[in-house]
Amino acid sequence: MRVIAGSARHLILKTVEGMDTRPTTDRIKETLFNMLQYQLAGCSFLDLFSGSGAIGIEALSRGAAKAVFVERAPRALACIQDNLKTTHLEDRALVMPMDVLGALKRLEADQKAFDLIFMDPPYDQQHERAVLDYLTTSCLAGPDTTVIIEASKQTDTGWIGPMGWQILKCKVYKTNQHIFTAKIEGEC
Repeated sequence: MRVIAGSARHLILKTVEGMDTRPTTDRIKETLFNMLQYQLAGCSFLDLFSGSGAIGIEALSRGAAKAVFVERAPRALACIQDNLKTTHLEDRALVMPMDVLGALKRLEADQKAFDLIFMDPPYDQQHERAVLDYLTTSCLAGPDTTVIIEASKQTDTGWIGPMGWQILKCKVYKTNQHIFTAKIEGEC
């Protein structure tokens, strides 16, 4: 796995060994960032369930002003730290070694809305639903925030609308999908 574009282009990233994480392939990462390219310059990026940190690092490499990485697995945290050091992007990164909902609560104390929030939770365990439910009333997701969920291809998304979110677009791949969401206007 490597950084696709930007200041850290072509640098090789470490991944977490074993089956506990599913690194996003370079091809899928490239497709995702082609869709985000006009939103990245100077943005604030939140990478939830970060794994190796490859998504947040790609955002930083392509011009994000800062990225926050949230991960609780010790091996994954070490991987994120190593990858940030390799890419020389540590100065614009914050790594939070904790569970996602705890990190969101802590970030609310002094963080304005993020421009982009990416989450790649364990598939088919409803974590994305809990995060969106939390973000519905959180200052971390404003009216201009885009939340991208990486989920299995079979993930039901029927709950997103009734929760106060709209699906902006959905990109389906061979085994998974990226669901782009935003708060429905008028929702808090």
